[in-house]
Amino acid sequence: MGCIQSIRCKPKSFRDSIVILELNATIDSNPTSIDETSGVVLRYRTPHFRANARILVPPVAAKETWTIGWIQACNHMEFFNTYGDKGMSSWELPDLRDGKIQAISDSDGVNYPWYGNTTETCTVIGPTKKDSKFVVSMNDNFYPSVTWGVPVSDSNVPQLSSIFRDQSFTTWLVAINQATSETLVLQTIRWRMRLDIKVDPEKPLGQRAVLKEPVAQEQPQILGKNEPIPPNAMVKPNANDAQVLMWRPKTGDPVVVIPPKY
Repeated sequence: MGCIQSIRCKPKSFRDSIVILELNATIDSNPTSIDETSGVVLRYRTPHFRANARILVPPVAAKETWTIGWIQACNHMEFFNTYGDKGMSSWELPDLRDGKIQAISDSDGVNYPWYGNTTETCTVIGPTKKDSKFVVSMNDNFYPSVTWGVPVSDSNVPQLSSIFRDQSFTTWLVAINQATSETLVLQTIRWRMRLDIKVDPEKPLGQRAVLKEPVAQEQPQILGKNEPIPPNAMVKPNANDAQVLMWRPKTGDPVVVIPPKY
């Protein structure tokens, strides 16, 4: 219906005008690879989670600046390295583990709240006269090192017997107004990475570790209904700075091996 001439037409809001032309979220089909070249640590590299979105922003009438990009948070983390009958080391996020928070930022630690600021974000500075089209993309995987020997021991005798990891993430495509901090959730993705490696420390280096199920990861879910971003996903600390490496022996008290960085 056309505008009645005496009433000024209200321009579409940024929320109503922004268009997602295309959005993809996948986890690569290759299995986790295991690297036993070091006599000190086992390394593994998981497949990548990848998300990309093609965005269209029609002309912006107002003098305003919007950043569009990816924000990610970790919702759940189990990460245990077992050393036979000696005990296990575990990377833990204490506030998440204890249920004090729903999620923790997985920002790069510099560009809060964004996952990164190269391919991960794009900024539109109004007023603009033409459509703005751009792609924002991100990827994530795990590439840690796990000591063959018990982490609280001076001995490097191989005793690692298994690695178990199960982590869940929520990834949001978001637009944020730089002046007002108005935050628009455009799309929500949930994904999970699971890992189970069995190790025989008695075997020669290069023949110790075997990848168990799941060899292929579940594909991400692009949600039909967006989820709000929990406050802790927007601010410091991020997961890398908040995580703690614990040694939990079969007998005796737990020991903090690596404290949080913040």
